[in-house]
Order: sequence, then structure tokens, then C-alpha cells
Amino acid sequence: MKKYLYTFGLLICLSVALPGYAQVDRNETLIRSALRGLEYEVKAGISIGGTAPLPLPAEIRSIDGYNPTLAITIGGEVTKWVAVQNKLGVIVGLRLENKAMTTEATVKNYSMEILGQGGERISGVWTGGVKTKVHTAGLTIPLMATYKLSSRWNVKAGPYFSYILSREFSGHVYEGYLREDDPTGPKVEFTDDKIATYDFSDDLRRFQWGLQAGAGWRAFKHLNIYADLTWGLNNIFKNDFHTITFSMYPIYLNIGFGYAF
Repeated sequence: MKKYLYTFGLLICLSVALPGYAQVDRNETLIRSALRGLEYEVKAGISIGGTAPLPLPAEIRSIDGYNPTLAITIGGEVTKWVAVQNKLGVIVGLRLENKAMTTEATVKNYSMEILGQGGERISGVWTGGVKTKVHTAGLTIPLMATYKLSSRWNVKAGPYFSYILSREFSGHVYEGYLREDDPTGPKVEFTDDKIATYDFSDDLRRFQWGLQAGAGWRAFKHLNIYADLTWGLNNIFKNDFHTITFSMYPIYLNIGFGYAF
């Protein structure tokens, strides 16, 4: 009986002591990282923006509606302070991010490929209304330089590289007509609430890259508030995709908070 009581007591002591040792080990690791100029941060935020051509092409006559939809971003970053009294540093991160929007526009002679009621594909130029939904989800690696303006403020900028895991670029056309093949081809009308759908999701490229710039504010000892603008520099569509005749780029503002260790 004494043997069991001794074993039980030892287990209780271990259960009390081990979390304390783990906390001590964690604190020692963070202290060593700080002495080496390393800082870790986990972040979460939302992205607001859109995927658009620049400049706006002549085919798009007006933007009639825009909905940014919910796009959540989570990730982490490691900062290495390297020079100028630990004011200048390098940031490397990894984040899982969504970029999404829905738009409505009025267009004229807009290159399009729609799906007919029998599933057939009809190509030509569209004049009328277009509703488009764009949604991508992927992994992004930012690589930036950062500078501390003060004990609370820092700015950062650099390139980012994304691999897209989920792709959607789809929608429908309405209240207008399609000229098959070219502006002088046979006319196919869609009126009285009739629509025709399109889907170019498989034509989106997997690899995207661009520039990111932003600022952070240290609200409390461990809590940061940040805002980052990301601007894509390569066309979202593959090189062999020619239905949409102009390039489109994702431009998004990400706002959120981070916990710094």
C-alpha cells in the first residue's frame, strides 16, 4: 500500500512540476531568441480589395456593383533585427490567405466564352451586363525589410510569393447580346432575366507574386495592429488563356492584429 501511495504522490509532484519546467524552458528560449535579435509573431486579419485590370480597359463601360466578401488571413512571421541599434530588420513569414470579391459591370465588345443551355461553349464578344465572382485561397511567403520608426511604429516592404490552392473565377452575363466570333458575327440575345454562365477557374495560374508594403503599431507589450497592402505583379491568368484579352491583378489591403512573443 505504501508503494502505491509513494507512486501516486510522485505522479502528482511531476504533474505540478512539469508545466513549470515547460514554462521556464519556453521563457529561456524566447530570451535566447531576443538576445539574437529574433522576434516571433502570429497574425490574423481580413483582406479587402479586388482583382482588376490596370488601367480599366475600354470594353468596361461602368462598374455597377462591388462586394468585397469575407476574406480571412492567418499566419506567422519571424523578424531578425540586424543593424542600426536593432531598428533595421528582415521579415520572413508564411500565411494562409483568402482573396475574394464579387462585381457587376456594364461592358461592350467584351471578349467572352459562355456556356449554352445544352452545355455547348459559345465564344465571341459580349455587350451588356456581367457579374463576376473571384475567390482564391493559397499559401503566401512574404520577404520584407522592416524599420522601427519608434518603440511603437514600424514600416515594412518587399516581395511576396503565393501558391494558389483553391481557384474560382466564374459568373454570368445578362441583359445583352453575344456576337459570335467577332463584333460582326451572328447575334445571340439574353433578355427578360435570361442569363448565360461562364467559368474560367481552371485558367487561373497557381503561382502568383507581387509587392507588399505596410505598417505596424505596438498597442501593448505583445499586441500589434497592422495594415498591409499587397499588389500582384503577374497576370492571374495563364499565358495560354486568351478569352479575356487584358491582364488582371489582385490588389488587397489586409488589416488585422498580431501577438508578438
